[in-house]
Amino acid sequence: MATELIVALDFDTAEEALALVDDLKDDVRWYKVGLELYLNSGGRILSELKMRRRKVFLDLKFHDIPNTVHQAVRWAAGTGVDLLTVHALGGADMMQRAAEAAKEGAEAAGVTVPTVVAVTVLTSMDQAGLAAIGIPDGPEKAVPRLAKLAKAAGLDGVVCSGRELPLFKDIPQPFVTVCPGIRPKGADTGDQSRVLTPAEAAQKGASFIVVGRPIRQAADPVQAARQILQDLREGEQK
Repeated sequence: MATELIVALDFDTAEEALALVDDLKDDVRWYKVGLELYLNSGGRILSELKMRRRKVFLDLKFHDIPNTVHQAVRWAAGTGVDLLTVHALGGADMMQRAAEAAKEGAEAAGVTVPTVVAVTVLTSMDQAGLAAIGIPDGPEKAVPRLAKLAKAAGLDGVVCSGRELPLFKDIPQPFVTVCPGIRPKGADTGDQSRVLTPAEAAQKGASFIVVGRPIRQAADPVQAARQILQDLREGEQK
């Protein structure tokens, strides 16, 4: 499957976000709505994107007791989003309830069941960051362990750094991988610790890459997005 680009709409207002969506036109199908934009827009951004026939990645990273996450995912699925996140550190029971809720919410609303993926280790964290919160293993051990737990719980895949993609070879397919922390060659890595270029992520088989600032802050966001799409295609051919 070809690697898809998800553009992160990390804006203060729905108006700013939708201006970028309209500028990118049909070049990009997928857009990420995170906490910042979801809260700032009062949730309105979801319906605006669906009206434009765009694919929506709702990245609210649900992490709570199983019943609370079940209710949250059931609601999210009913809005018609296409992809959503929970935290793998919430445990197997929480993830299993999330998988069940996605089906329940979609069926009740008459929409397609969204893909549900578990956040493993944030790409802003490295081994020192994990050790500071009491996880002695580095990402190379913690991420595949959490990925296997998510798969066993019935989730569709994980959010992870592209660097960890080779560690999933023994996980049964299909298994969706969403990779943030992607930076074009030569770009500032910002607050990301474990990064790859678009071509490297595609070469390693990522299902999706998530890119925000390198497109959003570019002098020409449309050209920046097109260059990343070209980099993905070149990476798939290697």
